[in-house]
Amino acid sequence: MLHKAFLPTLLLAAFAAKAQTTYLQLNTNEYQLLDRLETRSGKLTNDFFTSIKPIARKGAVEFLLEERKNARDLKLTKVDRYNIDHAISVSGEWTPNEDGAINSKLPWFKTFYTKQPDFLHVKTKDFFLAVNPVISGQLISENANGKTYNEYWSARGLELRGWISKKIGFYTYLTDNQERVPSFVDSYITRRQAVPGADYYTTPGNHYDYFLARGYIDFAAVKNHINVTLGRDNFFWGDGMRSLFLSDISSPITFLRLNTKIWKLNYQNLYVELTPQYTRGGADDRLPHKYATMHTLSVNVTKWLNIGLYEAVTFSRRDRYEFSYMIPLIFFRAIERSNGSPDKVNVGINFKAIAAKHLQFYGQFLLNEFTSKEFFAHNGYWANKWGLQLGGKYFDAFGVKNLDIQAELNMVRPYTYSHYDSTDNFTNYNQYLAHPLGAGFREVLGTIRYQPTNNLFITAKGMYYQQGVDTGMANYGSDPFKNYDTRTTNYGVHMVNGVPTTCMLAELNCSYRVRDNIFVDLGVTHRRFKYDTGLLPDNTSTYFTGGIRLNIAKRDYNFY
Repeated sequence: MLHKAFLPTLLLAAFAAKAQTTYLQLNTNEYQLLDRLETRSGKLTNDFFTSIKPIARKGAVEFLLEERKNARDLKLTKVDRYNIDHAISVSGEWTPNEDGAINSKLPWFKTFYTKQPDFLHVKTKDFFLAVNPVISGQLISENANGKTYNEYWSARGLELRGWISKKIGFYTYLTDNQERVPSFVDSYITRRQAVPGADYYTTPGNHYDYFLARGYIDFAAVKNHINVTLGRDNFFWGDGMRSLFLSDISSPITFLRLNTKIWKLNYQNLYVELTPQYTRGGADDRLPHKYATMHTLSVNVTKWLNIGLYEAVTFSRRDRYEFSYMIPLIFFRAIERSNGSPDKVNVGINFKAIAAKHLQFYGQFLLNEFTSKEFFAHNGYWANKWGLQLGGKYFDAFGVKNLDIQAELNMVRPYTYSHYDSTDNFTNYNQYLAHPLGAGFREVLGTIRYQPTNNLFITAKGMYYQQGVDTGMANYGSDPFKNYDTRTTNYGVHMVNGVPTTCMLAELNCSYRVRDNIFVDLGVTHRRFKYDTGLLPDNTSTYFTGGIRLNIAKRDYNFY
């Protein structure tokens, strides 16, 4: 439980300062645009920090307005300029005149869609509100191991955002979802007792049914420098396709966030309530809680180099927050040891460097536990637990306009996210909080993005990984849910430990934007998973997707 005087004090601060904001929904095209434009500009911006997501709409619009002025000098394409105008329109309440959303030529009944991005758009001196429907319908035809399956994903809901007197920002996103997933995802759900990205779910008939709710309020404790956000949402810390620190792959989490942005620094404190792993039971069962505190500091050291520090602690004071972890300083290890060293602490460092206005390099190094004597002995000591990410991006690759290429390597040692108290592991609601593979793997990823016209988006993705998996009751370290005291050995633990498996996935998707935030999608995916020892038969799946969506990101299954 948070300290009783803490939250009221923060709420009172909302009436003393302005400059609240709302945040861009994760996995939207705006993130690719901001990343691309920052590299093409040749210098890092202080308006936002791409390694800490979601990004504030206010900072994004300030940056986009500046890049629009410099479009000719930067030799931006017509597609880039169109994307900039569209992104500004989507967050038009943050332009200097607070009216940057593009007007519709044919509004509905002179009331709805008066602005192109918003179904309902209300703006007065002290109040702003944008309301949008959320709709998706996706059909899937799968051939898996010689059998044909018909699957689908459907979502209906509502998104609204706004501000009151320019002091309180608010956001809500609600969807009711029905889903029949590809066969390999169905196996994952059965094994994990979790639908990726969701929390509570039911299984009426032969599909999954779940309701997703995200939302928050935001206000400035110190104008233009410290923002306080309270709500339930997802986060992504990093510049890659994956994150070793914090990903948006689990269900939304309840949080209190303090974000401090000043000069060339951005420091974020995240206090979260999580749900430990559990076995599904009755609908009226009360689930326990566990907690975590995470910090990340991002600094633009030069105009081309960003360095970040990261720290997280998860702890098992069931249904009680550990007040000592609310101290907004980086270095939880000392506090954790003063408490008797019962908790799970991860630390890390990340970087991003841009070069030649077309290249970006990034990476993360995660450290959970390390013994130098054992490391340099090269004996595979189990407690040397770390993870590494290295990646690169090439914008306007090989001189082709709006062709962007990204490649990434990830590897995580066994037992890295595990703990002797299985409640303290780095998980939430039967799902991992960081990398979707857990631990004990090597992974290579690649993405090619091409936007030949204003409204056509072509994306090709590839994934290949090796991972050691458990057999029987053995614990080889790939599953963070397991108590690491049940490990099979102390030495000879390699990156791929246990029964070796490999997986290859290739995906091609085309999306066409019919009008603002309405997309038609067509895609094909091929996946092959096998046990290298032939312990079990290969699992091969090819599926085709087609659908339409409004104000919602495409549902992908290329996480595993």
